[in-house]
Amino acid sequence: MVRTETPWGPWEPETPAVVARRFAGASTPWWIAGGYAIELAAGHAVRDHADIDVLLLRRDQLAAQRALAGWEWWAADPPGTLRRWAPGEPLPASVHDVWCRPGPAEPWRVQLMLDEAVGETWISRRDPGVRLPLAALGRRTPTGVPYLTPEAQLYYKAAAPRPKDERDFAAALPHLTPPQRAWLSRAIARTRPAHPWRARLAATQR
Repeated sequence: MVRTETPWGPWEPETPAVVARRFAGASTPWWIAGGYAIELAAGHAVRDHADIDVLLLRRDQLAAQRALAGWEWWAADPPGTLRRWAPGEPLPASVHDVWCRPGPAEPWRVQLMLDEAVGETWISRRDPGVRLPLAALGRRTPTGVPYLTPEAQLYYKAAAPRPKDERDFAAALPHLTPPQRAWLSRAIARTRPAHPWRARLAATQR
């Protein structure tokens, strides 16, 4: 487990297996997201992780409070502040991540990410024209851990790639099917037609 210091206290993220046990009773969909989602798609470790992301649909946000009952939940109110998320409180659309820990003396363990959906369609919070059927938004590991499909995760990482995002892209690229590569290229092109990842996506299809 990696420990990372932040101005709001240390992070010691749980593993995907532990998170899966905590959310096992959830009656709504959820997925491991972020860098761990890339590792689950690739089937091997890629790098260290400062946190672990769990994606839920905004309409299902209160399922996280039930799964992490007894914990502290702190909503990340932009720009750069944390405030307590009250039990049963619907978070506004401006809040799309929540830090969670077992108690005030404990490190942060889980970061919740909230995304939008209409009916059975996932809609990117960054661009409502970027969409996927909910049935195609996630996969499961052989042991049943749900994770965000890599093309959706890479779409978010493409906005401003950091070194760790470049490593995640390189790790995921061999595992993307032609339809996944095509979707990711189209999604990135909506805002950055000359993005360097698009050339690498095209090269793998030849």
